[in-house]
Amino acid sequence: MAAAVVRDERLLVVSKKAAPGVFYLPGGKPDPGEKPLAALYRELDEELGVRPVAPRLLAEVEEVAALEGVPMRLTVFEAHLDQDPRPAAELAALRWITGKERDIRLSPALTRHLLPLLRERGVLAA
Repeated sequence: MAAAVVRDERLLVVSKKAAPGVFYLPGGKPDPGEKPLAALYRELDEELGVRPVAPRLLAEVEEVAALEGVPMRLTVFEAHLDQDPRPAAELAALRWITGKERDIRLSPALTRHLLPLLRERGVLAA
């Protein structure tokens, strides 16, 4: 489960302390029995100290996980945030990107699925 948060035509991405050179959408795996939307609220609070505002399902993505190299299914919610995010817990950094930066390594789910979808919808900078 992950959040696609776009502000001023830029997408919020985060990196983890375990792999600071790879950026992903914020989020994580649901706990056993936890619904995806509940996991979204928990993960964004733990990782960024924020709450999602008006989250809605954006996409279901099947891709290979960037670090583990295993297949994964990612439920992505489009949302706004109730305040400015700040990295906490296992996060190393956060950035706001257009998706055209050359100085950043993005996860396969982002480059192959979500950036094209967000560009198609006209929410990212051209």
